[in-house]
Amino acid sequence: MGSVLLVLLLLLLSPSYPRGGSARRRRGARTQSPGGSSHPQFWVRLSPDFKAVPLGGSVWLNCSSSCPLPEGSSLRTELRRGETLSGPRWVSYQLLDVRAWNSDVHCFVTCAGETRGTTARITAYKQPSSVILEPPVLMGSDYTLRCHVTHVFPVGFFVVTLRRGGRVIYSESLERFTGLDLANVTLTYLLPSRPGDFGQPFTCHARLNLDGLVVLSSSAPVTLPVPAWSPASIALASTSIAAFVGIFLVVGALCLRKYLSMQPPA
Repeated sequence: MGSVLLVLLLLLLSPSYPRGGSARRRRGARTQSPGGSSHPQFWVRLSPDFKAVPLGGSVWLNCSSSCPLPEGSSLRTELRRGETLSGPRWVSYQLLDVRAWNSDVHCFVTCAGETRGTTARITAYKQPSSVILEPPVLMGSDYTLRCHVTHVFPVGFFVVTLRRGGRVIYSESLERFTGLDLANVTLTYLLPSRPGDFGQPFTCHARLNLDGLVVLSSSAPVTLPVPAWSPASIALASTSIAAFVGIFLVVGALCLRKYLSMQPPA
């Protein structure tokens, strides 16, 4: 009787479906395709993701994705748009008359009901219309070097340098200028007067560096004028030369006299 009750108890505790059916269910759960998910994994890319454009110029941006069958692509920007070209998994957009210092451009692609986006940055710049180094002016014992850089943008990203021959004698960053309009900049530098600088070429250079884009502009070379001699300077120089000649003659006469005294009598 006890053994019969034990068998009945085991039957009540056992699962109500066969083991084979459980394995089939587990295999079915494992083989469900992830492609059926409503959130596919795909990337969106804007190329280039950064572009520096001359003021008023245009640029093409290519928006592509890894989605095999994109449902749509769109661009959001405040810049004026031009033509549009498209192909499998990519769309190219033309942006016209770029004048803003920094503009963010957003591209969105929809794939299997999910929308993803990416961002590129467009920067405008203006090469100086001219870089002019004035003829140096002697003020006391210093020469005044004055360099004019005209119609630059953005001013804060320029560096102005003065060179003597191939050597930098002064450099100044214009980062203190935070305005985002075309501007003129004048750099003034006092150069001590030294005889070795006469005849050396002096030039002024404006350099713009925007994330690897380097724009250089240079002035025509100038030379330092030889300082004019005033009447007082001429008189002082003449007196100094006469004194030097007199000392030379006296010393020469003494040396000759000593030499003659050392000679044996004839």
